[in-house]
Amino acid sequence: MKSTLSTDILLAWKRQKEKVFLVLAALALLFSLIVLFTLIIDAFLDGLPRLNLKFLTSFPSRKPEEAGVLPAMVGSVYVTVLTVLFAIPLGVGSAVYLEVYAPKNRLSAAIEASIATLGGVPSIIYGMLGLELFARALQLGRSLLTGALTLALLVLPIVIVSTRESLRAVPQSLWEAALALGATRWQALKDQILPVAFPGILTGIILTVSRAIGEAAPLIMIGALTYVAFLPRSVLSPFTTLPIQIFNWVSRPQKAFHANAAAGIIVLLAITLSLNALSITLRNRLEKRMPRTL
Repeated sequence: MKSTLSTDILLAWKRQKEKVFLVLAALALLFSLIVLFTLIIDAFLDGLPRLNLKFLTSFPSRKPEEAGVLPAMVGSVYVTVLTVLFAIPLGVGSAVYLEVYAPKNRLSAAIEASIATLGGVPSIIYGMLGLELFARALQLGRSLLTGALTLALLVLPIVIVSTRESLRAVPQSLWEAALALGATRWQALKDQILPVAFPGILTGIILTVSRAIGEAAPLIMIGALTYVAFLPRSVLSPFTTLPIQIFNWVSRPQKAFHANAAAGIIVLLAITLSLNALSITLRNRLEKRMPRTL
């Protein structure tokens, strides 16, 4: 009888602690959302009066009322697209090899641990690596290609981890059925497994886009320009991006430049949300087809 009573008290105490934890977690989430929306509202209040067609189609200027974000906006889109083109094939291929083909030994375990560690490395370290490897050793200079390759290294762990998790989520019965019907491992992977895992892989692409388009520290480290009065003509052209342009305006003492920075934040949010919406839409369409694929 005493044992049953003590067990009931212990269970009640655990339920109470769980309720307290859920309340604290909800309060932390609420506080984070309040801070986020406060910052967004403040940016909109400061930047909306400055946001117009001239601002979007003008080049930077030393006069805040004449300055625009066209080179930074184009540079951000170019760098993000190039980063995705470099990071996605390499990341997905690495994940497929590690998950499907790599032998389970100490070497593969060390590679997996290294990938997990690289995911937590500060972005400025990748900037230093890109400066030494791409800008100086390969003599690519302060170009779009250098920036894209540097950011590709930065987001590569995200792509690898998300792709591996998507492959693991595919039912093992699908592998067994394909192999039982005489398909090779590559045929089963190409025709059955990857189509089913692709919606999850797109989640990694969404995270990649969000991370790449908002990075400034690695690009500043490799020497991306803060004042660009031209559009990049090739992948070897100098460039700037919206985060760098915003950083440049915020560092100015004039309040008019701060309004420009707020307007630039709005443009950056719009581009990020647009690219994410495109990826999410594609992912949702593929997820609707998954039952038919299975």
